[in-house]
Amino acid sequence: MRYVAPAREAVDPVVFTHAPLSGWCEYAEWLRGSGWPSIDELNARWPKDTGERFVAQTRVLLEDGLHYEERIATRGLIATREANWHDLFNAMIWLRYPQLKRALNRQQMAEIAQIGRRERSRPQCAQTHFDEAGVIAVVKDPQLLELWDRHDWHGLFWRRRSAWLDGSIVVALFGHALLEHALTPGKLLVGKALVVMAEQGKGSAEAVACCAEAIAEAHWLRDPLELRPLPLSGIPGWHAGNGEEAFHRHAACYQPLREGRRYPAPLRIA
Repeated sequence: MRYVAPAREAVDPVVFTHAPLSGWCEYAEWLRGSGWPSIDELNARWPKDTGERFVAQTRVLLEDGLHYEERIATRGLIATREANWHDLFNAMIWLRYPQLKRALNRQQMAEIAQIGRRERSRPQCAQTHFDEAGVIAVVKDPQLLELWDRHDWHGLFWRRRSAWLDGSIVVALFGHALLEHALTPGKLLVGKALVVMAEQGKGSAEAVACCAEAIAEAHWLRDPLELRPLPLSGIPGWHAGNGEEAFHRHAACYQPLREGRRYPAPLRIA
C-alpha cells in the first residue's frame, strides 16, 4: 500500500524531537514552520558555485522531454514539487549529501545510455532503492556484522544494545522516503543499508565519501540484493517501544533471513 504523508498542519510536532527527524535540525524552519519553503529558499542553502539547483516541477518544465536524471546531468536542474514532503526531504538530502546524489546520478545516466529511458535495469533498481530508503552503516566491531548476517535481531539490537550508544555502530540516513515515513508517529522503519567497516577514529564522513566513490565507479549498487535490510526502529531512540526486550522478539520490522540469502563483504576504511 502506497504511503501517503500527512498534511503539514496534521503532523504531530513530537516526530521532530525523535530520530530520524531530530537529526535534521539545520532545516528546522522548513520542517516545523507553518508554511512551505519556497524554491528560492531551498536554493539559498547551496554552497557558492554549486552546479545544481532546485526548480519547480511544472508542466512547462516537463515538456522539455528529458528524463529526471538527464535534466540533472545536463542542465543541473532538480525537478522539485512545491508543498510536498517527499520532494522537500529529497532537497535536504541533496544539500547534506551532494556527493552521494551525484554518484547515483552518474550511474543512472550510464544505465539510461545503455538501455534507454523506458526500461529499468537491476543496477537502476538498486540505485533507486538506496535513493529512497538507503542508510550507510559504519561498523567498528566485526561481531556486530556477524549478528546482522544471521538476522539475529535480538542479539544486534538488544543483547548488544550498548553498541548503538557507544559508537560501535552508527548510521547515516540517506533515503528521503524514510524521512517522509517518519512523519507518522510509531511507524516501523526499515532501511536498505550499505556497510562500511571502519577503524577507530573513522566515522560517517569518511564512510559517506567511501560509498560515493564506490557507487560512482560502479563498484556498488549493481543489484538490489547487495542492500542489507536494517530495522531502524530497533535503534535506541528511534521507536518508543524498543526499550523493552519483547519489542526485539516480536516487532514486525524484524524479518528472518531468507534461505540462501548472502550479503556482500563491506567496504573497509582504515
